[in-house]
Amino acid sequence: MILLKRTNSEDPDLPLLVKQLDEELAVTDGDDHAFYDQFNKLDSIKNFIILYQDELPVGCGALKEYEFGIAEVKRMFVKPECRGKGLATLILNELEIWAAELSFQKCILETGIRQTDAIRLYKKNGYSLIPNYGQYAGVEESLCFEKAIIPSE
Repeated sequence: MILLKRTNSEDPDLPLLVKQLDEELAVTDGDDHAFYDQFNKLDSIKNFIILYQDELPVGCGALKEYEFGIAEVKRMFVKPECRGKGLATLILNELEIWAAELSFQKCILETGIRQTDAIRLYKKNGYSLIPNYGQYAGVEESLCFEKAIIPSE
Protein backbone atom coordinates (compact mmCIF):
# COMPACT_ATOMS: atom_id res chain seq x y z
CA MET A 1 0.00 0.00 0.00
CA ILE A 2 1.21 3.50 -0.93
CA LEU A 3 0.71 6.51 1.33
CA LEU A 4 1.82 10.09 0.66
CA LYS A 5 2.21 12.18 3.80
CA ARG A 6 2.54 15.95 3.86
CA THR A 7 4.88 16.96 6.62
CA ASN A 8 7.76 19.26 7.50
CA SER A 9 11.50 19.05 8.08
CA GLU A 10 10.96 17.92 11.69
CA ASP A 11 9.39 14.59 10.65
CA PRO A 12 11.29 11.71 12.29
CA ASP A 13 11.12 9.62 9.10
CA LEU A 14 12.92 12.26 7.05
CA PRO A 15 16.56 12.14 8.28
CA LEU A 16 17.28 8.62 7.03
CA LEU A 17 15.87 9.36 3.56
CA VAL A 18 17.80 12.63 3.33
CA LYS A 19 20.99 10.90 4.51
CA GLN A 20 20.64 8.29 1.75
CA LEU A 21 19.93 11.02 -0.80
CA ASP A 22 22.99 13.02 0.28
CA GLU A 23 25.21 9.91 0.17
CA GLU A 24 24.04 9.15 -3.37
CA LEU A 25 24.51 12.77 -4.49
CA ALA A 26 28.01 12.91 -2.97
CA VAL A 27 29.02 10.10 -5.33
CA THR A 28 27.19 11.45 -8.39
CA ASP A 29 28.18 15.10 -7.87
CA GLY A 30 31.79 14.26 -7.06
CA ASP A 31 33.89 17.37 -6.42
CA ASP A 32 30.84 19.61 -6.95
CA HIS A 33 28.86 18.15 -4.03
CA ALA A 34 29.78 20.82 -1.47
CA PHE A 35 28.53 23.54 -3.80
CA TYR A 36 25.12 21.90 -4.28
CA ASP A 37 24.79 20.72 -0.69
CA GLN A 38 24.79 24.27 0.70
CA PHE A 39 21.39 24.91 -0.97
CA ASN A 40 19.68 21.84 0.52
CA LYS A 41 19.65 22.45 4.27
CA LEU A 42 16.49 21.12 5.87
CA ASP A 43 15.96 24.09 8.16
CA SER A 44 15.21 26.29 5.14
CA ILE A 45 12.65 23.88 3.64
CA LYS A 46 9.22 23.65 5.26
CA ASN A 47 7.00 21.51 3.02
CA PHE A 48 7.93 17.85 2.64
CA ILE A 49 6.19 14.82 1.18
CA ILE A 50 7.19 11.38 2.43
CA LEU A 51 6.07 8.38 0.43
CA TYR A 52 5.43 5.19 2.37
CA GLN A 53 5.26 1.77 0.78
CA ASP A 54 3.85 -0.90 3.08
CA GLU A 55 4.29 1.53 6.00
CA LEU A 56 8.01 2.05 5.30
CA PRO A 57 9.34 5.48 4.24
CA VAL A 58 10.90 4.95 0.81
CA GLY A 59 10.83 8.38 -0.85
CA CYS A 60 10.56 12.10 -0.33
CA GLY A 61 10.37 15.47 -2.01
CA ALA A 62 9.95 19.06 -0.91
CA LEU A 63 8.73 22.51 -1.86
CA LYS A 64 10.43 25.75 -0.99
CA GLU A 65 9.23 29.21 -1.92
CA TYR A 66 11.75 30.59 -4.40
CA GLU A 67 10.00 33.90 -4.87
CA PHE A 68 6.43 35.13 -4.91
CA GLY A 69 4.35 32.72 -6.99
CA ILE A 70 7.24 30.32 -7.65
CA ALA A 71 7.93 27.12 -5.71
CA GLU A 72 11.23 25.28 -5.99
CA VAL A 73 11.11 21.48 -5.94
CA LYS A 74 13.85 20.14 -3.68
CA ARG A 75 15.14 16.90 -2.13
CA MET A 76 13.50 14.46 -4.56
CA PHE A 77 14.51 10.90 -3.68
CA VAL A 78 13.31 7.31 -3.91
CA LYS A 79 15.33 4.49 -2.41
CA PRO A 80 17.21 2.63 -5.17
CA GLU A 81 15.48 -0.69 -4.48
CA CYS A 82 12.07 0.99 -4.98
CA ARG A 83 12.78 2.77 -8.25
CA GLY A 84 11.15 2.04 -11.58
CA LYS A 85 7.64 1.81 -10.10
CA GLY A 86 6.45 5.39 -10.68
CA LEU A 87 6.93 6.44 -7.05
CA ALA A 88 8.91 9.58 -7.90
CA THR A 89 6.10 10.67 -10.21
CA LEU A 90 3.61 10.20 -7.35
CA ILE A 91 5.75 12.40 -5.10
CA LEU A 92 6.21 15.04 -7.79
CA ASN A 93 2.47 15.11 -8.60
CA GLU A 94 1.60 15.56 -4.93
CA LEU A 95 4.13 18.39 -4.64
CA GLU A 96 2.51 20.10 -7.63
CA ILE A 97 -0.97 19.74 -6.08
CA TRP A 98 0.34 21.17 -2.82
CA ALA A 99 2.04 24.02 -4.69
CA ALA A 100 -1.27 24.86 -6.37
CA GLU A 101 -3.05 24.82 -2.99
CA LEU A 102 -0.41 27.26 -1.72
CA SER A 103 -1.19 29.56 -4.72
CA PHE A 104 2.07 29.06 -6.56
CA GLN A 105 1.83 29.52 -10.34
CA LYS A 106 5.04 27.73 -11.27
CA CYS A 107 7.43 25.06 -10.01
CA ILE A 108 11.12 25.30 -10.81
CA LEU A 109 13.94 22.94 -10.00
CA GLU A 110 17.59 22.20 -10.56
CA THR A 111 19.24 18.86 -11.14
CA GLY A 112 22.74 17.85 -12.10
CA ILE A 113 23.69 16.87 -15.63
CA ARG A 114 24.75 13.47 -14.27
CA GLN A 115 21.28 12.83 -12.78
CA THR A 116 19.94 11.15 -15.91
CA ASP A 117 17.02 9.42 -14.16
CA ALA A 118 15.92 12.73 -12.64
CA ILE A 119 16.15 14.49 -15.99
CA ARG A 120 13.93 11.81 -17.57
CA LEU A 121 11.46 12.08 -14.66
CA TYR A 122 11.07 15.83 -15.01
CA LYS A 123 10.75 15.78 -18.80
CA LYS A 124 8.21 12.93 -18.59
CA ASN A 125 6.15 15.00 -16.16
CA GLY A 126 5.96 18.11 -18.33
CA TYR A 127 8.92 20.15 -17.07
CA SER A 128 10.71 22.29 -19.64
CA LEU A 129 14.37 23.19 -19.68
CA ILE A 130 15.01 26.84 -18.76
CA PRO A 131 18.13 28.97 -18.34
CA ASN A 132 19.83 28.26 -15.03
CA TYR A 133 18.42 30.50 -12.31
CA GLY A 134 19.75 32.07 -9.13
CA GLN A 135 22.74 30.31 -7.62
CA TYR A 136 22.87 27.90 -10.58
CA ALA A 137 23.35 30.61 -13.24
CA GLY A 138 26.55 29.86 -15.10
CA VAL A 139 26.97 26.43 -13.47
CA GLU A 140 27.66 24.07 -16.39
CA GLU A 141 26.90 20.93 -14.34
CA SER A 142 23.34 22.10 -13.59
CA LEU A 143 20.13 21.86 -15.57
CA CYS A 144 17.08 23.88 -14.54
CA PHE A 145 13.45 23.16 -15.35
CA GLU A 146 10.03 24.74 -14.86
CA LYS A 147 6.38 23.81 -15.09
CA ALA A 148 3.31 26.02 -14.89
CA ILE A 149 0.94 25.15 -12.06
CA ILE A 150 -2.75 25.99 -12.00
CA PRO A 151 -3.55 27.35 -8.53
CA SER A 152 -6.43 25.75 -6.63
CA GLU A 153 -9.58 27.76 -6.19
